[in-house]
Amino acid sequence: MKIIAGLNDSIRREGRAARREQSVKTAVRGDVLTFRGNPFREAERDSLVFQRDALVVMENGRIAAWGPAGELLPSLPPDARIEHYPDHLILPGFIDCHVHYPQTEMMAAFGEKLLDWLNHYTFVTEQGFADAERAREVARVFLGEQLRNGVTTGCVFGTVHAASVDALFEEASRHDLRILAGKVCMDRNAPAALLDTPLTAYEESRALIERWHGKGRAEYVITPRFAPTSSHGQLEMLGALAAEFPDIAIQSHISENLDEIAWVRQLFPGCRDYAGVYQRYGLLRPRAIYGHGVHLSDAELEMLHDSGASLAHCPTSNFFLGSGSLNLRRCVEAEKPVKLGLGTDLGAGTSFSMLQTMNAAYMASQTHGTPLTAVQAFYLATRGGAEALGIADKVGGIEAGMEADLAVLDLRSTPLLDFRMRHVRDLSEALFVQMMLGDDRAIAATYAAGAAVYRRDER
Repeated sequence: MKIIAGLNDSIRREGRAARREQSVKTAVRGDVLTFRGNPFREAERDSLVFQRDALVVMENGRIAAWGPAGELLPSLPPDARIEHYPDHLILPGFIDCHVHYPQTEMMAAFGEKLLDWLNHYTFVTEQGFADAERAREVARVFLGEQLRNGVTTGCVFGTVHAASVDALFEEASRHDLRILAGKVCMDRNAPAALLDTPLTAYEESRALIERWHGKGRAEYVITPRFAPTSSHGQLEMLGALAAEFPDIAIQSHISENLDEIAWVRQLFPGCRDYAGVYQRYGLLRPRAIYGHGVHLSDAELEMLHDSGASLAHCPTSNFFLGSGSLNLRRCVEAEKPVKLGLGTDLGAGTSFSMLQTMNAAYMASQTHGTPLTAVQAFYLATRGGAEALGIADKVGGIEAGMEADLAVLDLRSTPLLDFRMRHVRDLSEALFVQMMLGDDRAIAATYAAGAAVYRRDER
């Protein structure tokens, strides 16, 4: 606990310093990788931009310019602060498209499939978030771990308690993070202590929208947990809320587990399929992102495409719960592709590390005979995730005018990586080695809104 407390204190100090420095022009120097296109739909060499010895100049929370260091250094004012990262790779900050922050304290809960796991672990843990101080403590640990893993944006589930969302947004505001989050809504098939009603789900969600949405970098997300825990009346109320706020994000779960799918069929006999439930209530649209989608039919994938909704691929969670493995190429390379991002899905997910999540995504693809390339994986963890969440105009890339969220990857972070990197032949192999062998130790620094909010060497 002392180690965690010390880490959180360090991150909080970085956040305070960050806010003081935002008006000062700063820069990071090193090799830079970003994306200008989609490597699933075009040649990889055309979809990415890689610049050796580049400079990313930041001011007032945004990227002011970037390009070859030799060209930009003469233009910087004398008081500009420059952090130099030789033998590192500067990337857009990672984006976690699906994660449950209250489940941080129950990661690595043994031995259940999805529905039993919810009843035996998740619902028990989430009842504790009626205590606002507990919510604040877990929010601090959760965000500290995200920053330690280079994650600068998350799409996050709270609990049914509105205070759980307040706690997360309050803590995220200390670091000026772009974060999307919502209060879980469920009025059936869960313990009484975790149930709201159609009306309270609407009213509490609406109040949170008014309190937080668009304040700083906070975005509210309408959040039915999943179809089985919401009645017809609650889904109707949440659909009405979505209609009132047509640009706001929506998050839930879909087609994760075969027993879950059969249950949805029993609960909603009037709907053709799982995706049809959400469509019926107006919850499929752009900026609606659904976790998993492991067992979706062709018709459901087409429905997601036509509506503009997205999927969050959560491979470590799918493997941990034995739910199956998503054939992601069936989603992203179809004639009607579905936008896709990566999610850790803690706490069924087993790591905060997006590198380890890419590792598992590669393995999931291998089970379908279509291996995921490293370039494609890093795209999903950055620009692809931003596109899935509808925020690619703000984050997910390194371009002038975008918000200055960055992750700095140490390419030789462990003795094994140091040895292995001596033998890589090209950028693609270097990226693949990082996503297979790297973890939190590979993150040398994390920048949010142009300022360092985590430095590994200052832990």
